[in-house]
Amino acid sequence: MSKLVIVESPAKAKTIKKYLGKDYEVVASMGHVRDLPERGLSVNIKKDFLPKYEIIKNKKDIVSELKEKSDNSELVFLATDPDREGEAISWHLAFLLGLSLDDKNRVTFNEITKTGISTGMAHPRKIDIDLVNAQQARRILDRLVGYKLSPFLSQKIHRGLSAGRVQSVAVRIIVDREEKIRKFVPEEYWSIDAKFIPKGDRKVFSASLYGNKDGKILIKNEKQATEILKELEDSEYIVSSVKKGKRKRAPSPPFITSTLQQDASRKIGFQPKRTMKVAQELYEGIEIENMGAVGLITYMRTDSLRISEDAIKEIKGYILSRWGEKYLPAKPRVFKSKANAQDGHEAIRPTMPSLTPEEVKKSLTADQYKLYKLIWERFTACQMADCIHSTTKAEISAGEYIFTCSGYTVEFDGYTVLYEEGKDVAEEKEKALPDLKVDMPLKLKQISPNQHFTEPPPRFTEASLIKALEEDGIGRPSTYASTISTILSRGYVEKESKSLKPTELGEVVTNLMKEKFSGIVNIKFTAQMENNLDLIEEGKAKWVDTLKDFYKPFEEKLNQAKEDMKDVKIKLKEDETDIICEKCGKMMVIKTGRYGKFIGCSGYPECKNIKKIIYETGANCPKCGGNVIMRKSKKGRTFYGCNNYPECNFMTWDEPLKDKCPNCGKLTLFKKKGKAKKVYCLTENCGYEKIIEEE
Repeated sequence: MSKLVIVESPAKAKTIKKYLGKDYEVVASMGHVRDLPERGLSVNIKKDFLPKYEIIKNKKDIVSELKEKSDNSELVFLATDPDREGEAISWHLAFLLGLSLDDKNRVTFNEITKTGISTGMAHPRKIDIDLVNAQQARRILDRLVGYKLSPFLSQKIHRGLSAGRVQSVAVRIIVDREEKIRKFVPEEYWSIDAKFIPKGDRKVFSASLYGNKDGKILIKNEKQATEILKELEDSEYIVSSVKKGKRKRAPSPPFITSTLQQDASRKIGFQPKRTMKVAQELYEGIEIENMGAVGLITYMRTDSLRISEDAIKEIKGYILSRWGEKYLPAKPRVFKSKANAQDGHEAIRPTMPSLTPEEVKKSLTADQYKLYKLIWERFTACQMADCIHSTTKAEISAGEYIFTCSGYTVEFDGYTVLYEEGKDVAEEKEKALPDLKVDMPLKLKQISPNQHFTEPPPRFTEASLIKALEEDGIGRPSTYASTISTILSRGYVEKESKSLKPTELGEVVTNLMKEKFSGIVNIKFTAQMENNLDLIEEGKAKWVDTLKDFYKPFEEKLNQAKEDMKDVKIKLKEDETDIICEKCGKMMVIKTGRYGKFIGCSGYPECKNIKKIIYETGANCPKCGGNVIMRKSKKGRTFYGCNNYPECNFMTWDEPLKDKCPNCGKLTLFKKKGKAKKVYCLTENCGYEKIIEEE
């Protein structure tokens, strides 16, 4: 009789089978096999929140097959992912297959490699019931919030709305930021900027007015700026001080789940959901030319910064052979995890650090290559030497006034020869200064006053929202991808360029939740609930008690809200249109259905007239003169086509503009996407195009 190993996916099964050999049969459960059914609450609140689990509809045949294989096997090992959710899947499998919870049949793999699998198989353990209970508590908690609050929101606003313990807080963070932006009052200020040339030199450099001998000057208006410029007339500009120094920049630590999602968003444009999907593929194993199935990265759901000594030794050898000894730090870098980090896994790293992205590129999809390259470069860089800058700070005197400037040159590139962390906001780079010396006279080439206004806080991007959720302790890194995906798909938030902007629906729902269910959308409360779930996992709290403490005040607030709003129905402005239904004469309204938004008659259900929503761009089709409208591809990408389709097949990925072409006068200007930033006209034989500055 063979030994049976059960994992979640066929890819993972294939990779593990390669290492375990003929004495083992490795099969996949295809993810979860048992869960709370979608119909009804499926939680008996009166019986200590007893969940009513059922085999998932399309998994009955898989469970039967697993049961048969289990009965005919000498030993059964449950090798689902090494986290709470994986532990819960193993627990459900044990129940369905009749396995004892006292048996040591649970194995986990931090990496799907020969070493990782050998280590895991050599240390089987019992199913960790505390981990399971933490996952059960989260699942039941989210079901209680979703199934109790969602009907209330649907009745008071419109059908199909949902609420979630973490998603509602995420939307609130975005809504609160939007309110700050609206309330922000810009304040005017001015700068006086100059360009100088050292005597006997041709190199121009910039400096800005700092103040005078009494300190920094804040220039509030044009009048003040003009007065200072008058006082500076005929001034001599002399370098009054020069400070030179060294500045070290250390590399970022290796990726954890949240930082991987952030940097993948900033640097390669991946949404969190896409990042986690590709990372799962890299972890589970990919057929590599001349190597077979290989797991390329360690487990990607982790908040630990720990790195194995073997991995450090291997990458040290690679750095030494590739760049030389000067690119190695004096001793290997060790990074400290956060106080509340789960240290069960290592940081995210390549399983074989010396296996470069270029060596495996042929065997990977474009997405897999981009993400593996990002992970490999970040990990390799974290064990490289500091980048060293030679810095210069100078003061320039002009009568009573002082100008300042700073710059640097890279003395040693260190880890930056390979990798630098992405940023949410582009940073203004310092430029190298000429060789300035004290008492050196300078020639003024240009001086100008410049008006500025203070700016409101920026909207969140997916990367900065993940950072905020992590800093506030909201949810777990493994949930961020699904949370952001949910709030976008439910229409509470929309993307404007890369920014996340709340819709009117998102703001109305959030404001109602803040008024009636302040505990649910309270950041501190939600973070505390995560701590409570951690206590359950550590065996320091009982999951039923945690649910009881939450549910009683929640139920009281829900009943009070129903009573307070029994005759209230909230209408949204964004639901209104100026379109008259041609069938019954009533106004058409915007509705949200299973497949997104559409226009329907306000007389429903008596009148069931519906229409597609057409987003006009104001541009004309260069082929037939029709209207260019925005459309969506099957994969959700935005493109633009003629409203006379299929008679006219014009389409483009480039954004149409409402401006007339200055050459031919027609509304056929488009802005090209990608690296080449330009505006061009598509009218036949026009040929107008103009390069535009980088946004």
